[in-house]
Formats: sequence, C-alpha cells, structure tokens
Amino acid sequence: MIAARPTPADDLLDMAARALAAAGMPEEDARRVADVLVLADLFGIHTHGVARIPEYLDRVRVGGIDITAKVTVERVTPALARVDAANGVGPLAGSHALDAARCGANEVGIGAAFVRGSNHFGPVMPYLFRAAERGFAAIIASNATTTIAPWGGRQARLGNNPLGIGMPAPSGDHVLLDVAMSVAARAKIRAAAAAGNSMPETWATDTDGRPTRDPAAALNGFLLPFGGHKGYGLSVMVDLFAGVLSGAGYLTHISSWSEDPGRAQDLGHVFILVDVAKLMPQHVMADRMADFAGIVHGTSPADPGAPVRLPGELELTHYRRQLRDGITIDDDVLARLGWLAGVRR
Repeated sequence: MIAARPTPADDLLDMAARALAAAGMPEEDARRVADVLVLADLFGIHTHGVARIPEYLDRVRVGGIDITAKVTVERVTPALARVDAANGVGPLAGSHALDAARCGANEVGIGAAFVRGSNHFGPVMPYLFRAAERGFAAIIASNATTTIAPWGGRQARLGNNPLGIGMPAPSGDHVLLDVAMSVAARAKIRAAAAAGNSMPETWATDTDGRPTRDPAAALNGFLLPFGGHKGYGLSVMVDLFAGVLSGAGYLTHISSWSEDPGRAQDLGHVFILVDVAKLMPQHVMADRMADFAGIVHGTSPADPGAPVRLPGELELTHYRRQLRDGITIDDDVLARLGWLAGVRR
C-alpha cells in the first residue's frame, strides 16, 4: 500500500504552482493550472490531479508541450469565442475557455468557447464546479487519444471522450456529472492484469474486436463504450463538437500522449455556459432545484445502507471533507512535486 498524508489545499496549490513556474511557466498561468488540478484532488479524482504535473513536464522536456505558450481568445460574436491553446498545458487552455464562455453568457445569456491546439485538460468536474459557483449551467467536453473502436469495428478511431454537464443549486449542492465514454478506465484493466485477475467482458475487446475477460488481451485491444452503440454515438458527437467545430484534431488526427510524447496532440475542447439568472430569479431557481433534489432523494433505496444520490454529491462530499481536513495525497506524488517545486519536505 502506498503511504499518503493529508495536505492543506492552499499548501498543495502553492506547491503545484511553484513546480510549474520552476519549469518556466509564467506565475499567473501556473496558478490557473494548479487551481484546476488541486480541485480535481479535492473532489477525490486523484488520477487527474497534481499527480499529472510530472507527466505534463515530462512532455515539456521532450518538446510535446510548450510551457510558455500564450493562450489567445478571439471573440467571434458576443456569445461565441475561439480559443487557441498554442500547444500549451491543457488546464491553462481550459481555464481561459471557461472565462471566455462565461463572458459570452454574462453578455447575452449563453456563451460558447471552442478550443484548438490543446493537450490533456484534466477532469471536467473542476470547470463545472467553477461555473456552477457563479450561477452558470454548463456543458463541457473534450476529445482524446483513440482507444475506442467504432461500434462493430476493430480499429481504434475514437477517444474515451470526457463529457460534463452541470447545474447550479443556489441553496444546495450543485448537480455535476463528469463521465467518459468507456465502461471502465484502462487503469482498472491494468490493475486487473497486475493482480492476475480476470475482468468483466463488458469492459474491453481483444485486437479482433471480440469482448474478452483477459486484461492482457484487453490492453492490446479496445475499450468498450458504455451503452453499446449509444455510448459510441455520444463519443462521435463529442468529437464533432470538440474537435471538428473547434478546428482542432479529431479521431486519428490526434496524437497519442503515450506513444509519441514529443508531438503536439492538438486536442479540442468545447465549453457552453448558460446564465441561469437570465432565465429566472435566484429564489425561483433555488426552490426548483430543492424540489428536484427532494424528489430524487425521497426515492426508496434498493439497499437501505446506500441512499439515492444525485450526480456529483459524492465528489462534493470529498471536496468539503478534504477542504477541512486536508487533501490525501500519496507520499511519492508529494515528494516528486516537492522536488520539482524546490521544496524540501
């Protein structure tokens, strides 16, 4: 078991920002990136939190990411923006895109930002949360390296494209959904392979596109989308919005982070925000969201020990606890981050 320790969120934010700045990123940009990744850790999404910083910097060292890239925003119309990430760190592009979409929504009620030339931008949840905290409903998505075959095919053409939808609750928990398109993450398959265990055949296929229970065969094959052809169709539509409309890469035009780390990925993202206050007064929205949550929470649970939850409730529970008690981070992650930041622990 890997040792872990609780670290105050502000301390982790400072260390993460210092690690990025030490690698050459401007301080303001480093704080933006650190904010996204520390939020991921606060939500308990540690696979996409500050542990990603060493991986980002590994790609910087081989020329795959430009640590000093200047993200530019072009307002095409009052509601619509194009964002050029210039092959910079993904969460920096995501942070600017969120701001650009919010500007449009502030002005005309709905705003959209389309990002090209980007890299891995972390999980969707931090962006949904920041939007909801300011009273915006949001739809946010990204394309990704190909790991999923088209339904009925046996060649990877689609990414495990993340999609998030968020709804603000003025007097309760925001409702935040952050999902990718596969039934199971590759990390789960790797864990099964390392443990010598089999896995459900609904998780992945072998190289011939046949469902398999063998993790080793699955790692050489393709992830299966959730919901079969429905998940496949959703992955296609995410790539059309995040990749095609943004001017970024799409499908097999996206470079693989793991196979060619020195090459720009050219990922695309899409951020769509709605200013809820322009649709109804805050007290009306608060009452409607409270009633909605009450109906769902009032559902009799199939397991008396597992109450019915809305999307995002578990992550928000993690957020509040870790904000109070400190974020539980593996010691090896802290040690490497501290070394990069020049902090001796």
